[in-house]
Parts: sequence; C-alpha cells; structure tokens
Amino acid sequence: MDAFAVSIACSVALGGVSARQVFRLSFHFGLFQALMPLIGWLAGTRLAESISTWDHWIAFALLLFVGGKAMMGTRNGEDEQNRSDPTRGLTMVSLSIAVSIDALAVGLSFAMLNVTIWSAVIVIGIVAGVMTIIGMRLGSRLGERFGRKMEMTGGLVLVGIGVKILADHLLHGPNPMA
Repeated sequence: MDAFAVSIACSVALGGVSARQVFRLSFHFGLFQALMPLIGWLAGTRLAESISTWDHWIAFALLLFVGGKAMMGTRNGEDEQNRSDPTRGLTMVSLSIAVSIDALAVGLSFAMLNVTIWSAVIVIGIVAGVMTIIGMRLGSRLGERFGRKMEMTGGLVLVGIGVKILADHLLHGPNPMA
C-alpha cells in the first residue's frame, strides 16, 4: 500500500505520465519490494534487531526529503519543464528504498518461520508492481484534473507516509508482518 500511495503522489507531481514512466516506477518498486524480503531472509535472524532500529528512520528521511521537495516545487512556482521526474535517478531509487525497507523485517520473519522465500518474493514483487501501475494511473488523472493543489497534496502524502512509518515504529515497535 505504501508503493500505491507513493505512486499516486509521484504521478500527481508529473501531471500526465508516459508509459515509460509507469514502467520505470512499477518495475523498480516491484523489484525493491521483492529484493528487500529476500535480503532480510538471507540475513537471517542475526541482523533483525539492528535493522529494526534504523529502517523506519531511513524511510522517514527519504519520504520527508522527496515530499518536501515536491511541496517546495509548488510553492516556488516551478514550471513543468523544471520539475524533476520522480521516476528517474536518485529520486526513484530513494523512493524505492523508502517504500520497501520495512520488507527487510518481513524477510527476517520469513527466515524465522521457515517460509519458502521464492514464491513469496515473486508474489510481493508482482503485487507491488501492479499496485504502482494502478496508483500512477489514478494519480495522473487526479493531477490533470486538479493541478498544483494535487501536487501539494501528493507531497503531503509522501511526508505523511514517512511520519506514519516513523510513528508506527516508535509507538508500537517493529512489526515484521506489517
């Protein structure tokens, strides 16, 4: 659901999205969502505590940065040509990490439960990719219809997701199955 919400915010910021942008973001979100539990599973239980102590801070910082950048772009009146494309470069990688880093803990829990990781990784990657495609299409329509107001809202959504991730971890502790 994080990938879905972030993809809406990204496509709102873009206005109209191309098939290439949809592919790039859905591929990377799906790939990162699949790789993180695999990495967590491979790491096993030895790293569970150290990962859970900082994963929420990384996700929060990345989403705060990207969301803040989107909101500042609307305040500064950036025109469409000067806007950065969140489906390219470091922004795309940052968003991919931010929406998938908590899946490391899921992979760790899979290792503890002796879950066969390969089918889970494939399903997680496909679902995240499909949800990203749906989110981008929806966000594109919202962005075209409501313009800059939706772009500001998209930035706020990114920051809000970061705050939610941080608050969930600080208030309730790490929940590997969330």
